Order: sequence, then structure tokens, then C-alpha cells
Amino acid sequence: MNPLAEASVPTIYKLTIARFRGIKYLSWQPASGVNLILGGGDVGKTTILDAISLLLSPTNSTSVFDSDYNLRDEGAEFSIEAVIALPSGGGINQLTKPSWPWSWNGQDAVVPTHDEDSEPAGEVYLLRVRGTADLELSYEIVQPSGLTETLPVSLRRAIGLVRLSGDDRNDRDLRLVQGSALDRLLTDKGLRSRMASRLAENDVRSELSDDARKALSDLDKAFRTRRLPDDLDIAVTGGQGPSIASLVGLTAKRETVQLPLSSWGAGTRRLSALAIAEQIQGGNPITVVDEVERGLEPYRQRILMARLQDATSQAFITTHSPAAISAAAKASLWYMDQTGSLGRLSGAKVAALRASDADAFLARLTVVAEGVTEVGFVQSLLTKALESELQPLGFHVADGGGHDTTIELLESLSKGGMQFGGFADDESRHPTRWAEVQKKLGPLLFRWKSGDIESNIVDALADEKIEAFITDLEDEKTGRRLRTLAMRLKIEAKDFSSIKTAAGGNLKRLIKEAAGGAVPDGTADVDKKTYRKQSQDWFKTGQGGRELAEKLFSLGVWPGLRTQLLPFCNAVRASAGLPPLEDLQS
Repeated sequence: MNPLAEASVPTIYKLTIARFRGIKYLSWQPASGVNLILGGGDVGKTTILDAISLLLSPTNSTSVFDSDYNLRDEGAEFSIEAVIALPSGGGINQLTKPSWPWSWNGQDAVVPTHDEDSEPAGEVYLLRVRGTADLELSYEIVQPSGLTETLPVSLRRAIGLVRLSGDDRNDRDLRLVQGSALDRLLTDKGLRSRMASRLAENDVRSELSDDARKALSDLDKAFRTRRLPDDLDIAVTGGQGPSIASLVGLTAKRETVQLPLSSWGAGTRRLSALAIAEQIQGGNPITVVDEVERGLEPYRQRILMARLQDATSQAFITTHSPAAISAAAKASLWYMDQTGSLGRLSGAKVAALRASDADAFLARLTVVAEGVTEVGFVQSLLTKALESELQPLGFHVADGGGHDTTIELLESLSKGGMQFGGFADDESRHPTRWAEVQKKLGPLLFRWKSGDIESNIVDALADEKIEAFITDLEDEKTGRRLRTLAMRLKIEAKDFSSIKTAAGGNLKRLIKEAAGGAVPDGTADVDKKTYRKQSQDWFKTGQGGRELAEKLFSLGVWPGLRTQLLPFCNAVRASAGLPPLEDLQS
């Protein structure tokens, strides 16, 4: 974010949350544009959105409860602060008492300096809401002097906030409830008194001011452009509310009847609420959308994500939808892990994983495995270690797509201090980079001391178990595996006994070469592809990885590899809140 650029829309540069609900402390510098917050369940994603919504609430009627305080400790006040850039004419200059700007140095708000030698900085303001020990909210503008002034509702409305959460909130924004998006759009302050005197006539539209009627007409055009219900009108539609105006809401024509928009489907209500929001302040309010997929089919999720990304306003979104994640090509991705850490996901490899395996960003813990063999192996190994299928625990194993891609992915994913796991070979490449990732992930990153899965299992295999190791569990590939060995030995016989005799003391080495698709020295170019493809007859598939995991235990190999693999298994168990195991049962 360029601190020198004049803000054209309200933009939060830094958000600090202290002791609010489940968040003890969080300091975050979101990006301009769309911020898509991902992660498993109950990690605090919605709490971040609620914090922004509370700070910029367009009304003073918000209630605060003891559950809004971290660990319900009301004595320790909670605090939500935002360093925010505001466009000129954004309401800050119209306050009765002047509010002075801070300078933004790229990391924080600092006291402005008049030193000619210092670099210029952008102007920002520091807004804060505190939950006091008396269960009350205190809205404040923090001045560079350290003093505070009241943060009035008029300024919060001028900044603009659009909140799409549950269906009840969407219905609110379709009604003239104080603080709703529709109320802010029409901004006809005299409507309530005029309605009170002419309620019996039930002719609400005629009571709107000229500006409000034009706003309603523009909104109708916007609905029609987006293929939402159109021919909008405003009428007393009934329902609960604190005032007469709360009975008034948008209607749209279905066939020949004007029906309240609140009676349409949940997805249509959400899109309608957003369309209203886009008309406020030229479509520039800060937008907060919790579970963007709610009530929307995948194709409508993609449409909504595209619209949010094409807008100029800053947005904060959560989702549990792979379709929404895959559509977020222009969004800044953030991952919140179960420890409450929030880190940015960036880079080409992350983008490729987002497009190919969006579930990797929705899990409680994702283990990035080097390839398809490792994916199958890790899935089976962890199922045994956790004594449960992975999905009910919120765990996921993703395909890293190769050794070099995996290290790049893990570097990107761990950069923000996020908790991912990894499982990779030791190919004697990138030792310094692997050491840095190991330092960040600890035992959640597993790497063989040398080689790969096949070579480690074969080396630990007793000689009398070699034939059983070659034998496919479903006997589908057994013959093909024997043929790959015979081809490498250049013998006609393809039975195990003949191959064992011809290989002598090199049988294990021969198996490792065939399983890895190694090309023998001196092989003609025309035959190299044939040798490489031999790995497909062994374990280079997800099923092959699962077969290796089964044979790890059934052929008595586990005791020889226990000291390498068990710490990784226990680290994953710890992520699930499970105690460590001394051993895994065969």
C-alpha cells in the first residue's frame, strides 16, 4: 500500500484488536481492495469482521455483552483500533471539533513531523472503540497529541460500512431501519415524521424527497443491470422494528404483484443488499461479508466475488467455499490458523494451489505432501496415528506438485507464521531454504534423513519380505513390477525366483531404481521414456502411497522407521489437541 498516494476511498491501513471475544491480541495490515480471510472453523475470522463492523457501526444502538470480552473478563476493557486513510471531503473535516491527522510510515501511524529532511508520508486517522468495564461502548478519535475526541455516528456513516452476515442483517438493509444501508442511501431525515401523519394513506413513495426518489430510481436501474428483481418501490411492508420507518422496506414486482424483497430467497436478498451498498457514496464504503457463499449457488458466488474484486472499495470477506476461493484471483489471501496467527498467502505457487485445491485453505491443518505418492502415504499414516479419518478433524493433505514446488509453497505458507505441515523427500537440494522452513514449522515438517519413501522402506525391509513387498495388494501390478525388474536385468524369465537369483545382492537397489523410474546409464534416448514410466507400475500414485503405508506396518518395517516418523505423527496429533503416542500399533 503506497503511503504517499492520496486516499480515494476509505481504507484501513492497520487494524489492532485487543481482548475482543476470542482474540487476545491481533495486529494486522490489510491490503486495499478485497481481503479474503481463510482458515478452519472457530479460529476468529468472523470476530475480525465483527470488530470492523463494531468500530464503523452507523448507529449508536449496538449492545455489548460480557461475551464480547476476552474470557468474559469485563474488568479488562476490549479495544478495536483502525489506522484509516480518508478521502478529502470524507466527513472528517466537517466535525464540530477538529481532528488532526497522523502520518503513515508504512507500518504505523506516527506523529507528524515538519522536518524537511524526512520523507513525506500519507495522512491517516486513528479511530477506536472501547468496551468499558461498565459494558458500554466508547467511540474515540485518537489525536496525535494523545488526547481523544468523540467519534460521532455522523463520521462513521460518512466513512460508510456495508455488512452482509446472517439473513437477519440482509433483511435489515432492505428496510428503513436506522443505520441500515437503505436508510443511508435515501437519507430522507423528514420521512419518519411525514409517515406518521399520513400512514393511513400508505403512499410512502410520494413522501420521499426528490433526491430520495432519484436514489430509488438509480437503485432500480442497478438492480435491473444485475438481473435482480426490479421495478422497485417503497412501502409499508410490516415486520418488527423500533419505529414506523422500520415497517418500510423495498418491494419488487413478481409477475403483477409488488412483493417485499425480504420475502425473496436468501441469495437474492444478499445480492440486493450489496446492490444497495454499491449506490452509497459511489460504491466506496468499506464492505464486510461473512461467508460470502451463504445462500448462493457456485455460479452466483463467482459473480459476487468478481463484482467485489472489480469495485474500488476495500472489502473484508470470509468463506468456506472452494468456488469462492478459486474465483478470488484478484483478492489478497490471508490465512488464519488455529493459534490465531494471520498471515498473507502470496506467490505464484500459492495461486496455483488456490486454483487446483481450494480445500487446502479451508482446513484446520493442511499438510503439503511432495507428490501423489506422499499424499496417499500421509493420508493413511495420519489416519492410523489419529485413529480417525482426517476430514472430521478438519485435516487435509495437499499435493505439493514436486520437490521444488513444495519448498516454494511451504516458504510462502509459513512466511506469515501460519501453521501448515509438510512431508518431503531429501534430494540434497536447497538445504538452507529447507532449514529455514524447518525452523518455522518444527516437527510438523517431515523430511527423510535421505532419499524418498520407497528407498527408506526398501532399505528397512527384511530380505524374506521382499517378495511380499513386490506383490500388489490387489495383484493387479505384480506381474508388471516383475517385468520391470527383468527388463533391467536383461533376462527373459519374469518370476521372482529367477529375478532374485540374477540380481544377487543388488535386488533392493534394483527395486528402488524401478520404483523411482531411474534410467540406467547408457540407455538409448528412445528407451528412456519406457524406464521412467516404470514408476507408475510401482507406487507413483495416490493408491501406491496408501499401499506403501499399509506395507510399512504389515511387513514389519515400522520399528526401523519409528524414530523418524513418530515425531511428525505426534505433532499432527497435538494440532488436534490429542496427547502424544509412544508407538503406533501395527
